[in-house]
Amino acid sequence: MHTLMEARELPAPSSRTPTATRPKFPADAGFLAAVRRRVGDHFKATGKRERDQPAMYLKTAVIFVWLTGSWALLVFAAQTWWQALPAAVSLAMALAAVGFSIQHDGGHNAYSRRRWVNKLAARSLDLVGASSYLWHWKHAVIHHTYTNVTGVDTDIEIGAAVRVTPHQERRWFHRWQHLYLFPLYGITAARWHLWGDFKEVATGWMGPHRIPRPKGRDLRIFVGGKLFSVGWFLVLPMVFHPVWLVLCAYLLITAMMGVAMSIVFQLAHCVGEADFPVPDPQTDRLEDSWAVHQVATTVDFARGNRALSWWLGGLNFQIEHHLFPQVCHVHYPAIAPIVEQTCQEYGIPYRAHPTFWAGIVSHYRWLRQMGRPDPVVAPPSS
Repeated sequence: MHTLMEARELPAPSSRTPTATRPKFPADAGFLAAVRRRVGDHFKATGKRERDQPAMYLKTAVIFVWLTGSWALLVFAAQTWWQALPAAVSLAMALAAVGFSIQHDGGHNAYSRRRWVNKLAARSLDLVGASSYLWHWKHAVIHHTYTNVTGVDTDIEIGAAVRVTPHQERRWFHRWQHLYLFPLYGITAARWHLWGDFKEVATGWMGPHRIPRPKGRDLRIFVGGKLFSVGWFLVLPMVFHPVWLVLCAYLLITAMMGVAMSIVFQLAHCVGEADFPVPDPQTDRLEDSWAVHQVATTVDFARGNRALSWWLGGLNFQIEHHLFPQVCHVHYPAIAPIVEQTCQEYGIPYRAHPTFWAGIVSHYRWLRQMGRPDPVVAPPSS
């Protein structure tokens, strides 16, 4: 429930953004207490800690060796396109792994019991070109509180080119979004690096929400991270290679990153099996409690694929993550059956796609459905 408390830190809505309300959740009817108790009993029975897992520290080392090795091969060793291409793919996957695993756990305080360790892990995002400060507000606070609430959850307010909820305005070109959106995902990482983050810091607005601008150390980390990432992404490689070639490599690598990171999020929330709740217009209250809302708006996928789970940092176990964001992701496969069983006992639908491909197909179909004209309901005859 820490996300609900942090959401109260957001500046109050203003007349500029009438849609940026703070919907309210009804009281929990026992589900959250039950699932927390049972997961807590699991940790007591196994003797495992929720955070500070040796497997996570080892994984962090492996990812950074993978990252630096791929970068070094691409910049210093590759001499031909057929050598550079696999190095670029490897680098893109390693960069995504930093975000999926290290930064994500750190940003949710799931990496360690020590605050400074979590901060350090979270700031790995600044080293790869994005902003851990903005991610905290956009994802950890807003998205994890108001998941899939149109006009509030900034993770589903992607822009006019995309319609991913039934409550967003449909435009004529959305009929083709299931075709053009997958390539469009490729620009998201470069946009964060070079434009979007700067705009949000300069304006103090994140979609319909006002956010505190970074100051002091947060601002220094933001600026320093941008300079560092541009330095090792672009400037240093340009010392050894033609500018045009470095720019092409940068666009290719960030495109692969953008597609991977976007699809992983979309498979969890922007599919036909997920709900898109709307607050009551009179009370601004959502129908379900916070915990039930998280389950209803989230879908797992490929839970049996251990290799994919490792690379994604457990983000294929999104229901577990949304209910227990401060638990290290290495535990998600073990607690998933507990969560699923508790959902069944409380009559809460627990949704999961059996494979990664099934999730992609569901997302594709959802995009196509959202691009079609809404059915017109004829008025009743008198």
